[in-house]
Amino acid sequence: MGGFMVDLAGKHIPEGVLFDAISETPKDIPDAIQLLTPCTMGNGRLKVINLGRYALSLFDMHEGNGIRVFLDLQKLHAWPEIKTWLFQLKAKIDQDKLLEEIQRAGPDILGIQPIQVCAEHIGKPERRRIATCILCGEAYPAQDGGICRGCQGEGPYLNTGDQEKLHAGPPGLKALAVEDAMGKELLHDLTQIIPGKSKKPAFLHGQQINIGDLCRLQQMGRRHVYVLDDNLPESDWVHENDAALAFARAMAGEGVSFSGPPREGKVSFTAARSGLFVAETERMERFNLLSGVMCASLKSYTMVDEQCTLAGTRAIPLFLPRGDFHRALSILQKGPLFRVLPMRKARVGVLVTGNEIFEGLVEDKFIPIIMSKVESFGCTVVRSLIVPDACDDISRGIESLLQAGADLLVTTAGLSVDPDDVTRRGLADAGATDMLYGAPILPGAMTLLARIGKAQVIGVPACALYFKTTSFDLLLPRLLAGITIERSDLAKLGHGGLCMECKTCTYPKCPFGR
Repeated sequence: MGGFMVDLAGKHIPEGVLFDAISETPKDIPDAIQLLTPCTMGNGRLKVINLGRYALSLFDMHEGNGIRVFLDLQKLHAWPEIKTWLFQLKAKIDQDKLLEEIQRAGPDILGIQPIQVCAEHIGKPERRRIATCILCGEAYPAQDGGICRGCQGEGPYLNTGDQEKLHAGPPGLKALAVEDAMGKELLHDLTQIIPGKSKKPAFLHGQQINIGDLCRLQQMGRRHVYVLDDNLPESDWVHENDAALAFARAMAGEGVSFSGPPREGKVSFTAARSGLFVAETERMERFNLLSGVMCASLKSYTMVDEQCTLAGTRAIPLFLPRGDFHRALSILQKGPLFRVLPMRKARVGVLVTGNEIFEGLVEDKFIPIIMSKVESFGCTVVRSLIVPDACDDISRGIESLLQAGADLLVTTAGLSVDPDDVTRRGLADAGATDMLYGAPILPGAMTLLARIGKAQVIGVPACALYFKTTSFDLLLPRLLAGITIERSDLAKLGHGGLCMECKTCTYPKCPFGR
């Protein structure tokens, strides 16, 4: 089958044109391409993009224009064995007539269409820098992180060495009875908990134990302690304090600070300024999937004040296997996990749409609502307008707000499915680009986001007249922090995007938008 597909595509490539190939499945077709064309995965001219479709493309390696060949379902009615094979209705070993039917069908069951390949898939990738993995000692692409992907845990082989180390603990680590530890230095902080009153380290890492400490240690329930001596592990193990500090240096980004030494093996992060706390949640989850390490933080996109505690990290055991330590660091080497972004003081223009408001039949309530919300962030409303539901009036109103110096445009109402609601068309006529309409947030499903030049645009649906907290409250901080909001960001807000409509609103101290 793959041979017929390659042959058909090749007949539509002009003679003399150098071509590359794409297979939309990792099954069968890549073998045919590599056997019948100069394109192989080894030389970078064959790309396997697993779309799950039985199709391939040959295209001009410089321009990207070419031909896509696919198995056409509309042509399979006369070929039951091929259709059974494609839909996996029977085991291939039981289809003794399949090969014969493929040979008889030939290219008659194939479809063909011209294609233009995206720029990102044209040409060979740049030559990658090669590094040596500090764990296994083998060469690997440096862009994969501080250690190779195999040592990061993506390999197909069982490797329980570090897990066994983690459970067994480092060799040579011995606990001394407190009576025998006089004059020795503690290997870690000792925590004292007074129920309902305090939890803090009573003894610090490196502190020397003297006879006066014996009674207090016994009162704390400590009968044995770990102390510093010459038999402690070195090369294969990392002390909890050293690990926590290394993690903290890699995790802290702009607007985030931390101080050492660690306390109780933990490093805490605080906000170096007021602003919007942003966490790289996917990489943080990958970090926490590793054994022996942890990191906990506030929810991403939380408004924080200067000196607010943001997060904490530590190694779980007293000594962490060095392999686990480097696996954790490899996740963090792609950039900080935490940032506090400053909030700009936007110059806001408010455009209220609606014939009933413009004609004075209904009193406007939108302008004071929007003004109150933006001014709470230190923004200034430079101008507000009320216009009828007409595209030309909306477009002229937008232009007037921009001329007044607005760099954040807030439009209200006119976003529903009613025929009189034409705000979107008016914004498009005014030059709005990158428009996103609709969000999985209740209240606020018909929210709109866009740009006009350098100015940000947010369309607030009419529900904001009734509900105290809506999508506007979730998205405004992100806009003021300069975050580009994409469809995928809105999609994530669906989980937690349902307001509980409490009689007394406590937002942001509630689950909405979390």
